Amino acid sequence: MSQGSRSHLRGLLEVGAASVLWGTGGLAVQLIREHEALSPVTISAWRMAIAAAVLLGALVALRRGGELVDLARRHPRQLLAVGAGTAAYQGFYFVSVTQVGVAVSTVVSLGLAPVLLTVLESVRDRRSPASSRLAVLGAALVGLVLVSVAGHESSTGPAPVAGVLLAIASGTTYAVTTVAGGTVSRTSSPLVLTSGMTLVGAAVLLPCLAVVDGPRVTTDAVALGWLLYLGALTMALAYVLLYSGLRVVAPSTAVTASLVEPVTAAVVAAVVLGEALGPVAVAGIVLVLGAVAGLGRPAAAAGPLLPDAHLR
Repeated sequence: MSQGSRSHLRGLLEVGAASVLWGTGGLAVQLIREHEALSPVTISAWRMAIAAAVLLGALVALRRGGELVDLARRHPRQLLAVGAGTAAYQGFYFVSVTQVGVAVSTVVSLGLAPVLLTVLESVRDRRSPASSRLAVLGAALVGLVLVSVAGHESSTGPAPVAGVLLAIASGTTYAVTTVAGGTVSRTSSPLVLTSGMTLVGAAVLLPCLAVVDGPRVTTDAVALGWLLYLGALTMALAYVLLYSGLRVVAPSTAVTASLVEPVTAAVVAAVVLGEALGPVAVAGIVLVLGAVAGLGRPAAAAGPLLPDAHLR
């Protein structure tokens, strides 16, 4: 196996690991809300703030705070775009779920991003994607639909049109933010980039606490523990892994691999909550995992192989 192929596989595994962590987030949110009626936006804001605190603490301990200042000076607009974009696509998704339901929101928001980036990369390179890449993308999207529809109520919610539009906004913002994050990650440490991103994201989301319904803080020990889990693992660690992976895999590959997230959520719900996995969901899981495994082959990857940035 060539050095480029090994780097590509490593990056794919990093993105996959990040997606597994994201997939556990839904369970954590559910467990928090069983103990404290925090809104999803409130949870998301504290998740981002906790991640920023954890990462800043790591930078101080490693004496690398100057690198964050340097990143902000070199790429201020990109850092703002990545942080605000990450906060925005999560916000769009949460509101979309309330308007059109989890299944439609998940399929549209997560499914749109790899399609958009595959088209953009084809336009940029002025050539059509290889048939193997289209096969991988198609299998992943069909699997996403099967997992999402099988795992959630099919009701459309009170405002389906608005919900779909918000899901489209979420998927589009996710795609653009992934491209922006991948660009900056090529010249920056994943740890430093994630620290800056979460700082910006926290600055965007925390003011939203002034207008959300329900409690804004909690003193419940269980809820606090799961909030710490969300911030430290599903945000701080997961995004360090994502940006490390984006140094060596194309954005379209990364967003396709991130479809492991709903698969993880379905499996976690089955194992922890005892929710049954029917044959449709199992077929979807097999399709998604098979597609992501196919991304490991350079010929079938959802984007070009990238040279290793060799950054710590």
